Amino acid sequence: MLLLALRPSQRPTPEHEALVRALIEPLTVAVENDHRLRELVMLREAAEAENRTLRSKLGRDDLAGSIVGAETGLREVMEQIELVSTADAPVLILGETGSGKEVVARAIHTRSRRASGPFLRVNCGAIPAELVDSELFGHEKGSFTGAVGERKGWFERADGGTLFLDECGELPPAAQVRLLRILQDGWFERVGGEKPRRADVRIVAATHRDLHAMVHDGRFRQDLWYRLAVFPVYLPPLRERLADVPALAAHFAGRAARRLGMPHLSPTAEEVALLLQYPWPGNVRELAAVIERAAILGNGSGLDVARALGVPPAARPLPPSPSPATAAPATSASAPLATLDEAAARHIEQALARAGGRIEGPQGAAAILGLNPHTLRSRMRKLGVDWGRFRVPRGDGA
Repeated sequence: MLLLALRPSQRPTPEHEALVRALIEPLTVAVENDHRLRELVMLREAAEAENRTLRSKLGRDDLAGSIVGAETGLREVMEQIELVSTADAPVLILGETGSGKEVVARAIHTRSRRASGPFLRVNCGAIPAELVDSELFGHEKGSFTGAVGERKGWFERADGGTLFLDECGELPPAAQVRLLRILQDGWFERVGGEKPRRADVRIVAATHRDLHAMVHDGRFRQDLWYRLAVFPVYLPPLRERLADVPALAAHFAGRAARRLGMPHLSPTAEEVALLLQYPWPGNVRELAAVIERAAILGNGSGLDVARALGVPPAARPLPPSPSPATAAPATSASAPLATLDEAAARHIEQALARAGGRIEGPQGAAAILGLNPHTLRSRMRKLGVDWGRFRVPRGDGA
């Protein structure tokens, strides 16, 4: 309906009628476009809701059984998960990229009283700085160019459930201030809005960055650090829990076989040995990619782990000989097998020898092993490795 307002002293004229007729068509088009935009927004939100539901269901199904490594390398992490799941405190998961931080976050959610609510993941590093507030807290219609309708933010969508803030160290300072407020009292405002809103959300944050150093440098708010790190959980990298590699490899091989429509696949002892020798800078994510690549390269007949890792033929372990005379020493019970700690200590010593005892720097043992120097020193202390035995006397080094 189009209304034309005139002053009390005015009466409609043919000019007014011509003006109304001229405006009817463009206004009709504008109204139709507005309706279409609203429908598109509603359809998009419905699709997002369905996608979240499916992803949440897939996450619950994947976690229906025990987490791979729960009884070995992740035993301490699982104990912490069981402790904090029943509480509603914020959790900060610290670990390298690809180490499985989202798996831990989902495990906390599915074991909590919020398990029936939504579990939403936000990659804070993937959101443009100018859109962070809108994505997290929503916006009102007309609050900025392109805001053709109101939109709920991640906090409103996660109401009653868990919001996983992945790579929280990437949040810009302005968003850190608003995040601190909602952590303090649960209230927030949409961009362009004046009405305070409340969301009952449990925060699980994660980062691969050193937030302590970022706080010291002023790149991350100290008060926000205290709010997020109520219960920190350190997730060790895969190279520090090599005992999990065989089980993880078997798990990913089975998953790859199902995805690729292949018969059951399982790594052999020789292939597991190759996997244990690799440093895994990309952690569990890289292992999953390697196993799937090995399944594709195997072309349905098995896994080709050596090619997937890029191991040259000369460096591959030889298969056991079928001859009883040569097979006996390899399977002899009298031959002691090194423990994982002993094997790791020897591996570190080899790197130190190659680096001349140097730990840091581009040619240091830490770079050779793909480790952080602090992590390497901690590991050396735990294993009793004396780097001084390998040090070449030539000025500074470690």
